[in-house]
Amino acid sequence: MLSQYIVPGNRVELQIVDKTKGMDDLEKKKVYQTQVIDILSEDRFEILMPIEKSKLILLPVGGEYDTYFYTAGGLYQCFATVIDRYKTDNQFILLMELSSNLRKFQRREYYRLSCVLDMDSRPLEKEEIDAVEKKNNYLVPGLPLKRSIIVDISGGGIRFVGDYAYEPESLVCCKYNLVRNGKAREYTLVAKVLMVKELEGKPGYYEHRAQYINIDTKEREEIIRFIFEEERKNRKNEKGL
Repeated sequence: MLSQYIVPGNRVELQIVDKTKGMDDLEKKKVYQTQVIDILSEDRFEILMPIEKSKLILLPVGGEYDTYFYTAGGLYQCFATVIDRYKTDNQFILLMELSSNLRKFQRREYYRLSCVLDMDSRPLEKEEIDAVEKKNNYLVPGLPLKRSIIVDISGGGIRFVGDYAYEPESLVCCKYNLVRNGKAREYTLVAKVLMVKELEGKPGYYEHRAQYINIDTKEREEIIRFIFEEERKNRKNEKGL
């Protein structure tokens, strides 16, 4: 995979993924710039250890990074882990290993994870719509919900299927659980329906694409982290680990 798109000399940006409690906000947002030295296999590559103000930045072994490659064919993204550090021919090297698939990337996008997740939803009431327009996602409790299945999820929205059809441009309340570290967390979010279509071969069932509205930054980051962890699990399963 790597050798098809990435070559020595390509510029690389790294941003830490595992944001530990001991890190300050500056460390969490820090972007390190370096370049590719060599492609060793389809999931391992070498990069120069980043340098800032003539000082080597010793990124930790085991650290996971959101990684961007600037190539002649465009921008590519993956998650990668530092698995070794060493010096070769007077160059300080980081050995990196993919922990997700490499993909063509556009900055406007959120990565979408295929999945099967139960979800409950309902259309918003008028008073709720008025609140959303004022950037306040007030939701009336206890109203009846419809069952559906999320078939892909991202930090920007969801695609779900149900035996009903919402109106395009309508606002809906979406309720679902994500499991991380063995614990389930419930998310109750407002989304705008962007597209609705009937499924081929399944009359009466409709696919919806919806975009989150006024989502809290912390909740979005939690969803993105869940997606990353699931992608990493899938990759390990593919490798038989």
